[in-house]
Amino acid sequence: MRTRAQSLVAVAAAVSLALAGARSGRADSWAADDPLAAAKAAVVEVVDAAYVDGIHNFRDPVAIRKGFHPGFEMLVLKNGQLEKLPIEKWIEAIEARNAKEPPPADGKRTTTAAFPLVEVTGSAAVVKVELTRDGKLVFTDYLSLYQFEDGWKIVGKIFFRHPSD
Repeated sequence: MRTRAQSLVAVAAAVSLALAGARSGRADSWAADDPLAAAKAAVVEVVDAAYVDGIHNFRDPVAIRKGFHPGFEMLVLKNGQLEKLPIEKWIEAIEARNAKEPPPADGKRTTTAAFPLVEVTGSAAVVKVELTRDGKLVFTDYLSLYQFEDGWKIVGKIFFRHPSD
């Protein structure tokens, strides 16, 4: 019988392998044999493409819209008050930044992500994302996703911004 730690290591390894395969453009045959592993890999692929790369690395509104549901809202805790940021407002802010400062065109990723938690139950998923820049942990995000006819979509986010030293 596997311990919880062994199970987590196995899931992390499977998701990492699936993500590596997704980035290389090939579908790994083992994922087809394990629907849960395939679902987790698909979820991580959406989060990586639309959120990590789309928002943080390349500021690409097309990639963002592909992976985010139009009803997405980020919940922001400011001074003890809860604020909501819909995806279109977030994209507007990104487009305004792009107009002032063009997004990186060199394909270099400045933000890296770890996915220490990926849970899928039926058509619902949650992902814990740890974003790092220059070797420092910047954000810990919790993203919620639903699976629609056209694939997994990010529908909500809460986060913690780590203090900069």
